[in-house]
Amino acid sequence: MKPKTKKITHVSEIKKSTVKELIDLMNKKSTILIASVKNLPASQFQEISKKFRGKAVIKVLKKKIVLRALEESKNEELKKIKDYVDDSTAILFSDFDAFELAADLIQNKSPAKAKAGQTAQNDIEVEAGPTDLVPGPAISELGALGIQIQIDKGKITIKSPKVIVKKGDKISEGASSIMNKLDIKPFSIGFIPLSAFDAKEKKLYKEISIDREGTLKELKESFAKALALAVHIGFATSETIKFMIGKAGMHEKAIKNLFKKHHASENKPGLSIKIDMEEK
Repeated sequence: MKPKTKKITHVSEIKKSTVKELIDLMNKKSTILIASVKNLPASQFQEISKKFRGKAVIKVLKKKIVLRALEESKNEELKKIKDYVDDSTAILFSDFDAFELAADLIQNKSPAKAKAGQTAQNDIEVEAGPTDLVPGPAISELGALGIQIQIDKGKITIKSPKVIVKKGDKISEGASSIMNKLDIKPFSIGFIPLSAFDAKEKKLYKEISIDREGTLKELKESFAKALALAVHIGFATSETIKFMIGKAGMHEKAIKNLFKKHHASENKPGLSIKIDMEEK
């Protein structure tokens, strides 16, 4: 009986060099971020990569190579990021803050056309107004979606706005066709941040979600409420003082009006006689 021979896995020099390069980046850079690049066209990828030159090193590699580098890095906290690594993900190395990097990636997303079968992320509405469409097959296509139209100067005009796909619904062939003809792009494509590791803090941030507009809206609403409360309780700051002065001016006018009314009522004929009679 022949003795069992141990199977030797051959690793190419290129792979070894790539793994070493990844480990060096993991050790040198303060932020390691995983982002999804699924369905991202090559042209869009190149465009975003150019914008991030000098800010981040971007690598798109096979899952096995990235996982091997994570294992050999001997960083136990960083190893947890492997749950987000896939064949359709990019790994970014940077010295910028993880959330700043994620926000920049989201800001650099571009509008994209809809395809039949996709799920609408929000209500998709066709706005009212003139179009470049000429009368023809487009009339029946628009009518099938319940869009009211009229012909003006040889072009189709949409009379009133119409939601053609509701949030969460699948996009039909008809809706996709009309959106493409009207140049409606309800989706956005780009790098989608999934998770990031902060080497300085030794923290893993999972499922990074950056909503700059939503956050600004919440901050504005919170500021307005805090400002109203501060003015109400008379808390003087550089932000509240002008409102407090305005409020004091309004109170002054109200008190003056009360005095005027009181003074006018005292001078009414017969009032003093009535009072004298009651006193007697």
